[in-house]
Amino acid sequence: MKVPAGKPQARRKTVPKIILPFVPIVLFFTVISIVRYSHRDISGDTNSPSSFILSSDDSYVASDVVTKHAEEEHAGELSDGRLYDRSGESQSPPPPSETTAMTVEIEKNGRGEDEGTTNNTNGPYKGATQSSTRRRSKKRPRRRQRRRRETTLVAAKRTETKAEEDDDVRVLAAEVAGGGGCDLSAGEWVGDREGPYYTNVTCDWAIQEHQNCMKFGRPDTGYLKWRWKPDGCELPVFDPDRFLKMVRGKSLAFVGDSVARNHMQSLLCLLSSVARPVDVSTTEDENFKRWEYGEYDFNITIFWSPYLVRTQRTDPNDVTRPFNLFLDEFDQSWTTQIGGFDYAVISAGHWFSRPTFFYLNGSLVGCQYCPPTPNVTHLPSTFSYRHAFRTAFRAITGTEGFRGVAFLRTFAPSHFENGRWDRGGDCVRTGPFGRGEKVLDGYNLEYYRIQLEELRSAQRVGRGKGMRLRLFDTTLPMLLRPDGHPGKFGRPASLNASNVPSDCVHWCLPGPIDSWNDFLYELIRREV
Repeated sequence: MKVPAGKPQARRKTVPKIILPFVPIVLFFTVISIVRYSHRDISGDTNSPSSFILSSDDSYVASDVVTKHAEEEHAGELSDGRLYDRSGESQSPPPPSETTAMTVEIEKNGRGEDEGTTNNTNGPYKGATQSSTRRRSKKRPRRRQRRRRETTLVAAKRTETKAEEDDDVRVLAAEVAGGGGCDLSAGEWVGDREGPYYTNVTCDWAIQEHQNCMKFGRPDTGYLKWRWKPDGCELPVFDPDRFLKMVRGKSLAFVGDSVARNHMQSLLCLLSSVARPVDVSTTEDENFKRWEYGEYDFNITIFWSPYLVRTQRTDPNDVTRPFNLFLDEFDQSWTTQIGGFDYAVISAGHWFSRPTFFYLNGSLVGCQYCPPTPNVTHLPSTFSYRHAFRTAFRAITGTEGFRGVAFLRTFAPSHFENGRWDRGGDCVRTGPFGRGEKVLDGYNLEYYRIQLEELRSAQRVGRGKGMRLRLFDTTLPMLLRPDGHPGKFGRPASLNASNVPSDCVHWCLPGPIDSWNDFLYELIRREV
């Protein structure tokens, strides 16, 4: 046969008949693979709230962490201990995207719910999901069991890791405590019919308004009827007469924020049944006060240093604006004077959740919750917290001739519940948590661990110089006292508007913070 000139005709190829029966099977498994891959890919979408929480993306961590911290931290504390209401948009998680909604629908069908139907109309997912649901129903129970086993293993691993972390912290706390007596921080709160040992009337000269819970109508008094009982020994109730005799001719300094001042005021009130001091302050600034007990030649001083290191306001007229923290530079307001004291109680914590810029060696190295700033890395509060305590201890161990005792008073957690501190969070409990009812976790655990680690390092340096740096552990006992905060009873009822934050950081006077002076008495007694 002669082929006409022009374009050559291609010879038609045919598919061998033996392959045809396998085509539907190949197509079926191909569709299943696509569905499973898409399911896995969408489930791990970084736009989902859960993925963002686990993400290391600094921009999201900044907004989410400030929300998380604000629930329990006193992110807006003024120098006099009051709260300011920092305005800002809600940091609620983004709504589910269309892909997220589609994932939920696929998971729903994958579990056998509404089998054979789906509301998803996005292309191939509908048909593929229906088909796979019908054809793989026999395999689903086995897959469910495997998923349950995997979930159980992950949960067990997390529990084991948490237990290991708790053990590590306990060992660390025992190491820095030094074994000079029983562990005062391990125990429980027990009833005390004798308390309180002063009132807002007998000590009205020392109690600040926002901690005067009785004055502003707190109706319950049960929070005043507890004392801390260590597991391994008896902790005597504070005896003001014995305390003043023990510290005759000595001096005591408190260094820190308004919670440190809260502690000092508790001590002044407890001592007031025996002696009332004279204010010998050289300034009108309430943040730098000095009280003298002439008969006992004993004095108490408070140094305001919420960050323990040198700080600078970015706006001198607005305390809500970011602070500059020079994390390796001493705060001269207290470091130049600390060498003259026999006892010093160092503490800090709640201010570290505020917007701040971090400096090391004079250079900006990062910031926290700061406005968008070119070439500035977001760093967590634990970064500044560790550096601040490291610098504070370096100031103490570097003080020539310091022969006093420096106590690190550990972080006392706040107790905001039912919302963020600036979104209706409150603290309305009327009694303490029981043993094991509350665990130390999150940033509270991280702050506590950092304090212990930095104290341990400082002890190693100070030991060679004959210096005494001791642990004053209040973290675990105070974790169990959600009932001791002023809440809305730190101001007149007329000011309790819905947009005014509750104070779940400071402590009522009288209140659970008085037990800190039981600790202080015992710790000083061990040094005499």
